[in-house]
Amino acid sequence: MGRFTVISLTDAAASRVREIVENRDDAQGIRVGIKKGGCAGMEYTIDLVTDPSAKDDHVERDGAHVWVAPEAALYLLGTEMDFEVTTLRTGFTFRNPNQSSACGCGESVELKPADLKALAEARSQAA
Repeated sequence: MGRFTVISLTDAAASRVREIVENRDDAQGIRVGIKKGGCAGMEYTIDLVTDPSAKDDHVERDGAHVWVAPEAALYLLGTEMDFEVTTLRTGFTFRNPNQSSACGCGESVELKPADLKALAEARSQAA
């Protein structure tokens, strides 16, 4: 059994990441992190990656590369990253099982670290 995949990408998210990289000569992908802020306590951050850090977790799907900051990995474990275009907003969205609440505007979330023990137990029962 390999390492846990921190986050997964939908087709739409992978497609958008490839688009971003194609439009920027120096970009290799994006980096997802979290920072304190917003009314619910934490916000997701997305930055271009020109020089990947060996400390980051790396996820690849169909040629789209996403790195996850080490301090965010525990909070993002099991998250599905999507990209949506609606009348109100266009951007990446995160379906995160570690999210305990979100603010009304959807810009910030309250996150708790993933329970690695519970994940390991669930994985051993599934095997």
